Amino acid sequence: MPESLHVVCPHCDVTNRLPRERLPESPRCGKCREPLFSGQPTELDTPRFQRHLSADLPIVVDFWASWCGPCQMMAPQFAQAARELEPYVRLVKIDTDAEAALASGFGIRSIPTLALFRGGREVARHSGAMGSADIVRWVKAHT
Repeated sequence: MPESLHVVCPHCDVTNRLPRERLPESPRCGKCREPLFSGQPTELDTPRFQRHLSADLPIVVDFWASWCGPCQMMAPQFAQAARELEPYVRLVKIDTDAEAALASGFGIRSIPTLALFRGGREVARHSGAMGSADIVRWVKAHT
C-alpha cells in the first residue's frame, strides 16, 4: 500500500487522502466530519460502488437480496467481520434486486456471494453463507 491512501467516506462519498499510519486513529471525513470507519458494512448503489472501488482500500462486497434466507442469516456475521477488518478493508453490501445490472455485470448467479476487490479488480470470490471467523480468514488469505 502507498504511504498515503485515498479513502472514500461512507457517508458523503468524498475521497479523503490519509496517511496509512492514521488508519487506526478513527479518522474523520474532511468534508462531512463523519467517521471514515464505522465498523458496519456500507450499503452501496452502482455509482457509489464505482466511487469506492477506485479508492486504495481493498473492498469486500456482499451481493445479497432481502428475500434470501441465507443472506439474512449471514448479515450479522458480515457486520461482525466489518468490525474486525476495518479500517484496513472496507466491507460493503450490494442489493442484487436493486442493482441487477451491476450484479449481472459481475456474473453473480447465486447469493450470497462475496467478492474481494483490490486495486479496482476482483481478486477472489466465494459463494454461500459464511460465519464471521470464516469471512475474516478468507479476506486475510486474499489481501
